Amino acid sequence: MAETTTEVRADIEQTRARMSDAISELERKVDLTQKVREHPWGAVGVAFGAGIALSVSRADVKAAKVTADATKETSSKLGEALDGVVAALIAGVAEAFHSRIDGMVNEVVTSIRGSPPRIKTIGIADRAADVPIRAD
Repeated sequence: MAETTTEVRADIEQTRARMSDAISELERKVDLTQKVREHPWGAVGVAFGAGIALSVSRADVKAAKVTADATKETSSKLGEALDGVVAALIAGVAEAFHSRIDGMVNEVVTSIRGSPPRIKTIGIADRAADVPIRAD
């Protein structure tokens, strides 16, 4: 049964055409949007029934419990990390505020004395030692 090249090509083309028709038929059968357009009340009924089935199964409660259990450990780690970020932010704002106040005090003293004051600008680490700050 020697087949010629032309016969093989014709057979391939027939197979492609059959497969294309089969795929088109499957796509038409599975097209959910078209099914809903053809039968809107049936679609509403199916959606309503599915909603009742899901509410009776309490799947949402089970999913919420699983999610809460899975995130307990993560939330405590996240809380600690956020505490660190907030603490660093507050320390930075406090440092900027103190620096700004020290600058204003220096300007006032300079305008009164005519020469820059002899005070040391200190950072947050130095302030933690409760060193009194004097502007004179």
